[in-house]
Amino acid sequence: MNRLGGSGVEVSALSFGAAAIGNLYTEVGDAQAHEAVEAAWQQGIRYFDTAPHYGLGLSERRLGDALRARPRDQYTISTKVGRRLDPADRPGDDLADGFAVPATHRRVWDFSADGIRRTLESSLERLGLDRVDVVYLHDPDEHAEWAFREGYPALEELRAQGVVRAIGAGMNQAEMLTRFLRDTDVDVVLCAGRYTLLDQGALRDLLPTAHARGRSVVIGGAFNSGLLANPRPGARYDYTVAPSELVRRALRLKLLADRHGTTLRAAALAFCAAHPAVATVLVGARSAHEVRACAHQFAARVPQAFWHDLRTEGLLPAEAPVPGEDPPRHPS
Repeated sequence: MNRLGGSGVEVSALSFGAAAIGNLYTEVGDAQAHEAVEAAWQQGIRYFDTAPHYGLGLSERRLGDALRARPRDQYTISTKVGRRLDPADRPGDDLADGFAVPATHRRVWDFSADGIRRTLESSLERLGLDRVDVVYLHDPDEHAEWAFREGYPALEELRAQGVVRAIGAGMNQAEMLTRFLRDTDVDVVLCAGRYTLLDQGALRDLLPTAHARGRSVVIGGAFNSGLLANPRPGARYDYTVAPSELVRRALRLKLLADRHGTTLRAAALAFCAAHPAVATVLVGARSAHEVRACAHQFAARVPQAFWHDLRTEGLLPAEAPVPGEDPPRHPS
């Protein structure tokens, strides 16, 4: 188990992202969602992440139901604030926002102190819990000053009151997360898609800053929405169809993995976990089979020669840490 910054909150090295069981892209049945969470538990996963955004609350309800029989002090759970769910009588579904659920609510951006508290209270009700361990400001990209001026202080107050144990921000970019690390007292940031075998944007500032300041980074999107899981034309990259240039690069990575007797999935997960600032790698799964497959790949050893060849062929920068090497030193 690893700690999130100085908070004392512990997380497993591999963690469960619950967007998929909120019907991300396609429907998942209640039983299948429950089985996915159960499989995660059986594989030793003890950190579970969700958000109101995922399926208009469906992910939170399903995750809460699946964990209800588990001792509360044996797992860590996080959710997010910044998108408030308001009831709405709208026809159709929520697929425009990525989720195959009825459009029973509408998302309202709200980083006000009152909005943060109301959103967290609603999440606790859906989860069926009296507390969560970690709360992230969710995707404040277009609302930066609002989030820093009102949202973050509200989270800091909740932490001071003992309502939550750790606070942070979760985004698909590295720049603003670095600002959170430098300008606030967050414990952890969740960075999705910006530290992978195809994109090392977080390596420039985010990860060194977190490491130097004793903060933690949760890495999501290790497969960049699917391209690194199964590289092929038409595969998703960052929630949309992958450009042909990235498909070719991913296929080169897969060819090297095959040559060294490993898999691209194992290498993608191992790379994310190798940086000393990374506390856990968050993987999304919609079935027990996917969970077990991810856990198996995460536990697999990737040969050192694979990493050497990646660097030799210009597919990985020399400064990116890989498993089996001493971590880089960063100035404080």
